[in-house]
Parts: sequence; structure tokens; C-alpha cells
Amino acid sequence: MTRKLGVIIVGLGPASLPHSKSLIDLKDRVDVRWAVSRSQERTAAYAKQFPFPTTTDIAAALADPAVDAAIVLTPPSSHLEASTQCLEAGKHVLVEKPLELTVARGEQLVANARKSGKVFAVTLQHRFRPASLRLKAALDDGELGTLEAASITVPWWRPQTYYDEPGRGTMARDGGGVLLTQAIHSLDLFRSLVGVRKVVAAQVRTTGLHKMETEDYVSALLEIGNGAPATLMTTTAAYPGHPERIEIIGSKGHAALVGGRLQLDLLDGRNEVVEAEGSTGSGANIMDFPHDAHRAVIADFLDAIETGREPIVTGEEALTSQRLVDDILRAGRG
Repeated sequence: MTRKLGVIIVGLGPASLPHSKSLIDLKDRVDVRWAVSRSQERTAAYAKQFPFPTTTDIAAALADPAVDAAIVLTPPSSHLEASTQCLEAGKHVLVEKPLELTVARGEQLVANARKSGKVFAVTLQHRFRPASLRLKAALDDGELGTLEAASITVPWWRPQTYYDEPGRGTMARDGGGVLLTQAIHSLDLFRSLVGVRKVVAAQVRTTGLHKMETEDYVSALLEIGNGAPATLMTTTAAYPGHPERIEIIGSKGHAALVGGRLQLDLLDGRNEVVEAEGSTGSGANIMDFPHDAHRAVIADFLDAIETGREPIVTGEEALTSQRLVDDILRAGRG
């Protein structure tokens, strides 16, 4: 029997919740050696929820010879340093989205990961939902025919109290607003499904519903991989928050992916529905979603380590999505 992989969790903020629940589910494959935070308050609060040993000393956790991999869940501004520290200690790394505050720092992180020779993956879990996987299979198999048009809409809501927390919605901590922090998941999925080859035009705004440094509304005209037109609209000002939506119009039918629910309607009369697993965190409760897709991300990361293959969402894949974010924002800001 293959031994369990030793894992540490680095960063015990809200992102640690779905990852920790997933690691409990994967207890037959992983041994969580340490949960690490520089904050004693956070380690104490975390220890009340989860059964994993905690520490404020990341160097000591990385020195544990039983540790094979690290799951880095710190704020984006620290991903380069924290992930590189883990890679240089000889550990495989799964890091939360986005890669980093800027494309340049993301490029440095990906380069560090390649140099290390370790498995490096990014948490962009929307690709792993059952409905997303079914839509990808339908596209790969040509069930929708030639792609004629597509759209992506992320009409989410965040109250002002969300942005009142220190660093939220700032360039210094988050690197951007709705597009990089919230909509990156759906945008990455959209790009992985249909490709995006050009940003035709964009609008970037901060609405009157929020006081914040970065944007809470973005719209864009795009060209997808085959040159067909597409539209994008993302916001955190759509009260009370609604499921994200991807629609694809093909010569043989139509696909609507709403949250985690897929409906396929084909011109030959066939119809198919893949139901959602639960909510998507589109409203004020940012953790209101099941952890199934996170568990699938971690399982893929473990598979990549054990078999020596690439993970599904590599650093390069995440970097391509972040470059698209930059292209849209640049087009909207002139």
C-alpha cells in the first residue's frame, strides 16, 4: 500500500476551510502534519475546528522529514515568497488563486516552480465541477458543433463590510478587484473551454455601491479561440448575488452552465441536465459553497505527485488566465 503523503497547510484564513474539509475526506491518502499561520489567534481558532496540529513556525514545519507537499493559502501578495520557500525546501506546492498580485510576480513564481522540479498546481476549482467536466467533454467531442458565440456573466454581491476589512479590494493585498479576486474562477473555466484570443473592448468601473480602491464592475467584448464573438460581465454589486453563467451557442445546440448546473439542448432533440452540487458563494456569505471541487483539485494534485504527471491546472495555465485579466483591465482603462 502506498504511504500517505505528508502535507502542511500554510495560511489559516477563510480559504483554509474548504481545503481542510477536503483533506479530512482524503484522510486515506494524506497525513496533515501541520497547519501553519503566523497568527497565534488564527492557529487557536483553527485548532477548535480541525484536528490537525498547528504551529506559527513555517520553517519548523518544512523541516519535518515526513512533509512532502504544501498547500499555500496565504494572501496573494505573499504567494511568491511562501510558495518559493516551500519549493526550495523540496516540497510540492498547491497554491490558491490568483498566482500573485501581478503577472510579473506570477511569472517568477512559475519559473521558480519549474526550476525546482516539483509538482506545482493552482486552485482554480471550477474546472473540476461535474457540470464543467461534462461541458468540456461535449465541446471536445463536437456535440455542440462549430462555436458561433459565447458569454460569461458573474453577477455576484459583496457588502461594503467585506471591503472594509484591511486590504480587501486593494492593489497591495489582492492585486485587483472583481476580475482577479472573484471572477477569475469563471474566467479561467471559460478560457479553458472556448479559448480567448483577443480583447476587443472593455469597461472597468467602481460603482457607487462600494468604496474601494479597485474595480467592482467589468464588461468586455472578446473573441474566442475560433474568432467567434463573446461577451463578459462581472461584478460584486449585483445584490443579493446570483450564480455565475457561461453560455455557448454552437451550430448543433446550446449549453448553459449556471453555477454548477449544466443544461445542454441539441438541435437533434436531445437534452441533458447535470445538476449542481450546491451554492457558489455568490452572495455576502463568501464560503457558501460545497467543498467537492476543492477535494477534486487536491486529489488531482496528489495524483500528479504520485504518478509524475502534470496537474490539470498548472502554473502556466493559471498564468495565462491572469494575463487575460490584465488584458481586459488594460483595455478598459485605456
